[in-house]
Amino acid sequence: MTETKIISGKAKAEEVLGVVKAASEKLIAETGVTPGIAVVIVGEDPASQVYVRSKGKRAEECGFVSRTHRLDENVGEAELLALVQSLNDDADIHGILVQLPLPKHINEDKIIETILPEKDVDGFHPINIGLLSTGNRTRALIPCTPAGSLLLAKEALGSNLSGLNAVVIGRSNIVGKPMAALLLQESCTVTIAHSRTKNIEALAKTADILVAAVGRPKMINASWIKPGATVIDVGINRIPAPEKGEGKMRLVGDVDYDDVIGTAGAITPVPGGVGLMTIAMLMSNTVTAAARAAGRSDLEPEFKL
Repeated sequence: MTETKIISGKAKAEEVLGVVKAASEKLIAETGVTPGIAVVIVGEDPASQVYVRSKGKRAEECGFVSRTHRLDENVGEAELLALVQSLNDDADIHGILVQLPLPKHINEDKIIETILPEKDVDGFHPINIGLLSTGNRTRALIPCTPAGSLLLAKEALGSNLSGLNAVVIGRSNIVGKPMAALLLQESCTVTIAHSRTKNIEALAKTADILVAAVGRPKMINASWIKPGATVIDVGINRIPAPEKGEGKMRLVGDVDYDDVIGTAGAITPVPGGVGLMTIAMLMSNTVTAAARAAGRSDLEPEFKL
C-alpha cells in the first residue's frame, strides 16, 4: 500500500495567482498598461457559464480590464468573426478567449485562427502550438491546462523530470498534444495513448507520470497505475449523484480516484485539481501578453514551467 499525496490545485493556483497579481501591479506601475481580457461565450451551456464566471472573477481579482461577450446560440459565424476582429483591433484587450465548444454551425478552427496569436491566451492558435512544439516557450503562449498540469506534476516530483516515463492518455489539440510537447521539453520519455492504442492498460502502467485527458468518467483504475506513479487527472465529467437528490450531478475525473488511492504516489483531485490551475494559467498568459504588447517582456510573471 502506497501513501498517496493529494496534489492541491487550489494551493498551487493561489501561489500562481499571487505571482500574477504582483506582475500585473508592476506592469501597471511601470508602463500604465492594465492587462485586459475579453471572454466570448456562445449559447447557454451550464458548464461553460460557470467556467466563464470563474474566469471573470479571477480577472477582476488580478486587477485586469475584464469583458464578457455573451452571444445567442444561433449567432452567425460571420458575426462571431467580426467580434473577434474588433477585439483584435482593441488596444485595451491583450487576451481573447472564445469559450469552446462552439455550436456545430460555426467552424471552431476558423474562429481560433482569426484571433491574433499574440492575444491567443488559450494558446490554441496554430502559431502558438507550433512555437511550443519546436521548444520556443519564450515566444509561445502556452495552453493553460497543460501548463497547469506540468506545474502540478512538479509539485509532486520536483523541478527535474528528466528521464521519467510519461504517458498521456488523450490526443486532443487542447490538452494531449501540447502536454506531450511540454513533457518532452522536460526530457521525459513520452508516449501518447488514445482510443486505438493496443494494450493501453499495460502501457499506462509503465508511466512514472500518467496524464489522463480522455473525457470518460472513472475510466482509469488502480490496475492501470504503476505503484508510486504521479497521476494528473485532467478529466472533468458530470455524472448522476442520486445521493444528493433527484436530478443532481457531481464532478468526477477520468481516473477512479478512490480506487487509485493507495497505489499512486500522488494524484490531483477532481474537483480541486487541474481545473483551478487552468484559470490561474489563463491569468498568467494575459499578463504575459500585456507585457509583450508594452515591449516589456521583462515584466512577465516570473515563475518557470
